[in-house]
Amino acid sequence: MAVSGSTNFELDVADYIEEAFERCGLEVRNGYDLKTAKRSMNLMFAEWANRGLNQWTIEQRTQTVTQGTAAYLLGTDVIDVLSMAVRQGTGTSQADINMSRIGRDAFLSIPNKNTQARPTQFFIDRQIIPEINVWPTPNNSTDILVFDVLTRIDDADTTANTLAVPFRFYPCLAAGLAYYLAIKKAPDKVTMLKSFYEEELSRALAEDRDRASFNISPNLQNYRVG
Repeated sequence: MAVSGSTNFELDVADYIEEAFERCGLEVRNGYDLKTAKRSMNLMFAEWANRGLNQWTIEQRTQTVTQGTAAYLLGTDVIDVLSMAVRQGTGTSQADINMSRIGRDAFLSIPNKNTQARPTQFFIDRQIIPEINVWPTPNNSTDILVFDVLTRIDDADTTANTLAVPFRFYPCLAAGLAYYLAIKKAPDKVTMLKSFYEEELSRALAEDRDRASFNISPNLQNYRVG
């Protein structure tokens, strides 16, 4: 029995739209059908960002600090910062020192935000353009902030584009777009297509996870026998 030996199956935006319309029992008939489908696809990508981590959208970025400057703007494509360290030195003397994330209230309660030293804490101000705030304020202009960010999925701009989505998410992308389109064009199929979408997305999210071992150990420092 011969197999194809091919593993490059990939759909472009037009393919997903056609598949979604067919699941709704419809056909793409005009340019507006394409426009409304692309809009629904982009809204669905925004919803995915609210569902949790999408591993393939995590990037590591850096920011060189400036002495006396505590706030640094992130890109408009950044959803959130997952972790951060401050990097000192270069080559064999390079050291990444972990920083702790604090909330808005904790950052506000710091009495002297102008204290200069090596940063040990950071607060993410999640505005339209997110901003990193570090404390203490950097005491040099050579340290580097190293951080993992969760970024937006690329938009579906033109129907000829392919999408920056891994193979394992193809089924839930097609199912999700069909559900979104059914809300507008096939309301009688909404319940069924939503069920398919949630099932496909649940499987994809369950697989899209970090498989590193995670161990929890009790703190026995104050434990006494007897």
